[in-house]
Amino acid sequence: MDIVFKRKKDRVLANSEVELKKEFRGTQRRSKLIRARLDELADSENLEVMRTLPQAYCHELKGKRGGQLAVKLDKGFRMVFEVVNDPIPRKPDGGLDWSQVTAIRILKLAEDYHG
Repeated sequence: MDIVFKRKKDRVLANSEVELKKEFRGTQRRSKLIRARLDELADSENLEVMRTLPQAYCHELKGKRGGQLAVKLDKGFRMVFEVVNDPIPRKPDGGLDWSQVTAIRILKLAEDYHG
């Protein structure tokens, strides 16, 4: 899967193990999970693959976050992203066709949007 980043800071963190660990010092588990999720996304042929990884818990968000998706990190933290295929692949019923999603934009490497 192709991955781009909305924020330059997140792109730098994603491409530097040292910077990632420094940013999330005190939460080393989170930095390891961010790295794992980025690797899983990058290695996936399409987004449907992420649905088969129970540890990732990849899911669509609702309400004012409609159009965004997330994967699980730790505690309440999630990595949030959006589909950037143009056009966004849709099923006949209008839902997202996960099997055709091959490009995403990371909106936030780690966010707790539950609180």
